Amino acid sequence: MKKVFTLALSISMMFTAAACSTGNKTSAPSASSEPAKAATAAPSTAPSKDPVKLRIAWWGGQARHDYTLKVIELYEKQHPNVKIEAEYAPFDDYWKKLAPQASANQLPDVIQMDISYLSQYGGKNQLADLTPYTKNGLLDVSSISPNALSGGEVGGKLMAMNLGVNALNTTIDVNTFKSLGITVPGKDWTWEDYDAIAAKAKAAGKQIGGFGVRHEVFFPYYLRTIDQKMYNADGTALGFSDDKPLVDYFKRYQKWYDAGYILSLDKESQKKGVAEEDEILLGNAIAGNGWSNQFLAVANLVKDRPLELFPLPGRNGNKGLFLKPSMYFSITNNSKQKEEAAKFISFFVNDIEANKLIKGDRGVPVSSKVKDALKPLLSPNEVKIFDYVAWAEQNSSQMDPPNPVGSIEIEKLLKATSEQILYKKTTVEEAAAKFRKDANAILEKNKK
Repeated sequence: MKKVFTLALSISMMFTAAACSTGNKTSAPSASSEPAKAATAAPSTAPSKDPVKLRIAWWGGQARHDYTLKVIELYEKQHPNVKIEAEYAPFDDYWKKLAPQASANQLPDVIQMDISYLSQYGGKNQLADLTPYTKNGLLDVSSISPNALSGGEVGGKLMAMNLGVNALNTTIDVNTFKSLGITVPGKDWTWEDYDAIAAKAKAAGKQIGGFGVRHEVFFPYYLRTIDQKMYNADGTALGFSDDKPLVDYFKRYQKWYDAGYILSLDKESQKKGVAEEDEILLGNAIAGNGWSNQFLAVANLVKDRPLELFPLPGRNGNKGLFLKPSMYFSITNNSKQKEEAAKFISFFVNDIEANKLIKGDRGVPVSSKVKDALKPLLSPNEVKIFDYVAWAEQNSSQMDPPNPVGSIEIEKLLKATSEQILYKKTTVEEAAAKFRKDANAILEKNKK
């Protein structure tokens, strides 16, 4: 799930995600890293003074890199025996880098995990069960609700620690709306409202921002609003049984694309996934869609006018909207330092000083103690995120289970389907039928 969303068809930069990515160089993996077997002994709570080296990897933009390195420095000062090697990359490059490391059994000790990949890595026994560490206190979950923890479960095991919660949102440039004579919508706005606003924006030389190439995020949202699901309960087939949902979704999207309401695919492909390229910031778009935690990077750069968070359009938005773990930290099964890795994750989630640096960039904190401690320290834009997520908590439905094995392949198929439609290589009806057939064939393997 996910990069920083550029609000005219640049969701791909924002996700999921989530996303916040950058073009910065990544630090090289340690040459001394060796494959390791999963720990079999019960974890010990006794402090260790032995030298420890941890490798920790994440994706994100420059701001995330900077504060995460400061959090690591803070941890190392409190634990002088621990040295941490940081590895980071833009979202897409991050997963390309992890894949060969996983094959070689040389994954970093701690990896940032996305819900789209959780079943894939957890299902292949590449992630450690964190439950023993929550039970012995190395991973302190005393101020974290069971619901927040459950988002990291796969097959009854806690494969990932939720770092914060997000909700989908539409970011609106309120002043530009008003200057163009466009009425700012209410929280109950519809797709028809969105169409009308897009037309007015286009007439004024602006775009509204679509769903980018991240249809794997927004198509499931649309399905939820019409009481459908992306996948069935056991992950062996799609959750919708006919072509109509996909046809309706892409016909509207094709209309936006043909009318020029959203960025062209060739321009979108040139984006690097950083907030500095955001189309609202550049003055090209009046709105766009993404995850709530990704609002901050753009809003902080747009200093001359306020941005606001609204729910996505569409009837039954409370059914479509849900609170999602923005991202996780997982401990890999090849790690030789699982206990120390659990201690670091516990610090990241629970330490007040660390979270003064993080400030909800990875989602609104899951620790109630941290959330309470941060409230008086938040900037106006950070308050907007916390308030929006609090509103979403009261106006949303339970999230879907983690995507099944094969979902990554299906997400690529959905992206390719979108491109075929937008480039007029096929009709929406033909593309929808082919997608459903091919996607079900991928998921059919899960029955074996």
